[in-house]
Amino acid sequence: MQQRIRPAYLHPAAIAGGVLAVGAGGLYLAGSLVNGDGIDPGTRIRGVDVGGLSRAEAQQKLERELVAGEGSKPLAVRIGDREDTVVPASAGLGVDTEATVDKAARSGADPFTVIGGLFRSGGDVEPVVDVDESKARAAVQDLADRHEQKVRDGAVTFKNGKAEAREARTGHTLDVDGAVTALRAAYLPEKPAARTELPTHRTEPKVSAKETDRALREFAEPAMSGPVTLDVAGSKLTIGQHTLGKYLDLKADDKGQLKPSLDSKGLIKDPQVAERIDGLNSGAENADLALEGDRVVVASDGRAGQEITDKALGKAVMPLLTKTGAAARTGEVATKTTQPQISRENIDELGLTEKMSSFTVDFEAAPYRSTNIGRAAELINGSLVLPGEEWSFNRTVGERTKANGFVDGTIILNDQYAKAAGGGVSAVATTMYNALFFAGVKPVEHGAHSFYIERYPEGREATVAWGSLDLRFLNDSGNAIYIKAESTDTSVTVTFLGTKKYDEVLATQGPRENIKPPEERTSTAEQCQPQTPLEGFDITVERILKNGGEEVRREPFRTHYTPRDKVTCEPEESSSPSDE
Repeated sequence: MQQRIRPAYLHPAAIAGGVLAVGAGGLYLAGSLVNGDGIDPGTRIRGVDVGGLSRAEAQQKLERELVAGEGSKPLAVRIGDREDTVVPASAGLGVDTEATVDKAARSGADPFTVIGGLFRSGGDVEPVVDVDESKARAAVQDLADRHEQKVRDGAVTFKNGKAEAREARTGHTLDVDGAVTALRAAYLPEKPAARTELPTHRTEPKVSAKETDRALREFAEPAMSGPVTLDVAGSKLTIGQHTLGKYLDLKADDKGQLKPSLDSKGLIKDPQVAERIDGLNSGAENADLALEGDRVVVASDGRAGQEITDKALGKAVMPLLTKTGAAARTGEVATKTTQPQISRENIDELGLTEKMSSFTVDFEAAPYRSTNIGRAAELINGSLVLPGEEWSFNRTVGERTKANGFVDGTIILNDQYAKAAGGGVSAVATTMYNALFFAGVKPVEHGAHSFYIERYPEGREATVAWGSLDLRFLNDSGNAIYIKAESTDTSVTVTFLGTKKYDEVLATQGPRENIKPPEERTSTAEQCQPQTPLEGFDITVERILKNGGEEVRREPFRTHYTPRDKVTCEPEESSSPSDE
């Protein structure tokens, strides 16, 4: 039996699939041949046509035409109200050409990507921007350093009699992190801007331009419009705008408003003002005291004084400064009445009830002594030392100069006699020292002559020198002390009036010790005075303080005297002299 073999049946879909398989393979092959590792035709990267190029060719073209071309142009930037440029390469800005080409190629081995390349064209592709963070931050920091603008408040100043405004200014500090981001975005964007605004931290001025203008208009310009005229106790005092401007100021308050102020303390001391004010001021005069037996009485009444204070001056001037015109800029200054410290009514309250001590020094008559001792006594007389206060010879008498009423006389300089203004004043210092010694008050500073002078008590005398040696005491008596100082051509007397702290004050003197003989020498000093010889020695004096007949305390005072050499004369260089 023969078997018949029937032919196989092929479904139509299978036939079609085979045909498609053969066609796709051909297209895949064709796509691979056409594209290879290249870039779709028509692909552009920021205007640079890289379509149909291989990857290597595209990278080279981008380096040549984009990076070295558009990508190298400086970026215009603004920082606050200032402008500058940034070189991209210096700021670490560039194009990652390899990544950009990868992005443009969109390559793959799958059939759909390869075959799709036969039926599409490229388009615009964004470049991949590369940023070197360290370079970018360094470039931005350089911009920050060069363009930082510190905030400045508006202000009004006065100079040479005119008001001047200082413009307010907003502060700008570059935001470094934000600026790096802004530069990255500004590099080769799709739509480039003419200028890139870099972010800043702004600080607004406390005093604005508007406030400066207001203060200038409402106060400063009227203040400098002319002088002010003041009626002071019937006299006229005119203060010009040049003088006023030196002591005017406009200071900002917490709300940033400019408030005017006047340095009245400075104004009243200005030479243009002080000279007139001093002539109008009259200080109060204390009552003059005397003794009737052992009781203190008022010999002559004092009188009240008139004083123009800096506060009164400022209070009179300030309201006139906002006005214009001579008539409107005229005002009156109130005066302050000052009462004397010592009057008939208060001597008992002050404790000025009795004589505490009195001491007299006699000296040989000489015109310079009469003048200098008399002048020092005049300046000391009437001194009032309140409880707890310190009295100073130098502060009370002042520098011994011709302008202060002193003349040249004999002094001790470098352990020998010489000539200088104020010679003889040490007689007053010695008298004062003994008065305070026997009044029982506390010596604070005193010094004896370098060698002994026979007319003074040994170890109980004092000298003074301006700028180097003073005579000072502290009033620790518990009550006020009034000092009377009187002089004749041959004597000076100092009396302390007050209330005795001790019933009795005595002095004891020990023997001379460490005696040293004088020498003989010749001086070449120009102001040298000849002197007789006297031995040097040490001596101790004790002050004994008693109350109710009982000894309260003993206080030793030790003095060293150098020998007084025999000198046959000619002057030498001056140093700090003591007033003999």
